[in-house]
Amino acid sequence: MEQRHLGRTGLRVSRIGLGTLTWARDTDEHDAADQLKTFWEAGGTLVDTADVYADGGAEYLLGRLIEDLVPRRDLVIATKAGSVPDRDRRFDGSRGHLLAALDASLVRLGTDHVDLWQVHAFDHATPLEETLQALDIAVASGRARYAGVSNFSGWQLAKAATWQLAAPGARTRLASTQMEYSLLQRGVEREVLPAALDLGIGLLPSSPLGRGVLTGKYRHTTPADSRGASADLAAFVAPYLDEAASHVVDAVATAADGLAATPLQVALAWVRDRPGVAAPIVGARTAQQLSAALSVEALSLPDEIRRALDDVSAPVHRYPDQDWSTL
Repeated sequence: MEQRHLGRTGLRVSRIGLGTLTWARDTDEHDAADQLKTFWEAGGTLVDTADVYADGGAEYLLGRLIEDLVPRRDLVIATKAGSVPDRDRRFDGSRGHLLAALDASLVRLGTDHVDLWQVHAFDHATPLEETLQALDIAVASGRARYAGVSNFSGWQLAKAATWQLAAPGARTRLASTQMEYSLLQRGVEREVLPAALDLGIGLLPSSPLGRGVLTGKYRHTTPADSRGASADLAAFVAPYLDEAASHVVDAVATAADGLAATPLQVALAWVRDRPGVAAPIVGARTAQQLSAALSVEALSLPDEIRRALDDVSAPVHRYPDQDWSTL
């Protein structure tokens, strides 16, 4: 699998990442092991997790599989901290919480460092410089090699990245931002992606298949074994089952037919090759599903197909999202 630099850093990652959102919850150890081995054998390196996935279970499961199944040195392990199971305070970006969460993640993962440590979300209740200081401490202490953020809006990302760049050598440059991005969700193109491109930050798209909808599996019905039929994730899929989304899914299916490919391959190739994208994060229920996603390595979309998909899924960009001089 092709490797890409993560933003304007020396860290290289596989251009498809493996997500572990369902590990230790819907994906058991056997299926997780099959996925990790399949991913590694295909040349994949970037494995993304978080301390809240299955309440730490995903990290613990990944830690059990490292070394026994795949050498630690062959993986780029990314995890997140900052989300908390508290209805009154969903995010905690305080220095104390983040560093304690990182230490707990390292224990579960069975490693002395993570390759990429990400703040899971912006915390309005904590000064941003305090949150970012936790990243500096983590990197300076060797517990994290690189740092990034997740779910930051455009102004939040720009403010954080600029703060870090203001003292080179003393502060840790942001390597990445992780945001939902697909043919069904192009909101990051308004401000987040332009900021990331300008500041040299790599984008790690989550849900690059539109929460599974872009595979075409929901075109006629909801499969009983799908996320859309799951008690935990049905509400997650539902927003992308409307009429507007169906037009995009139909266009993807038409393109797939013309290319002798699958809708999954077309949708994933589109987002993988967008400017600024380092590696879409793909979550799968089985190793077979993951293999289907990894087969996209052989596909590059022709320009005319890419432009057609751009047009059918184009978000509305008006002032002030666009440069006023172009309107």
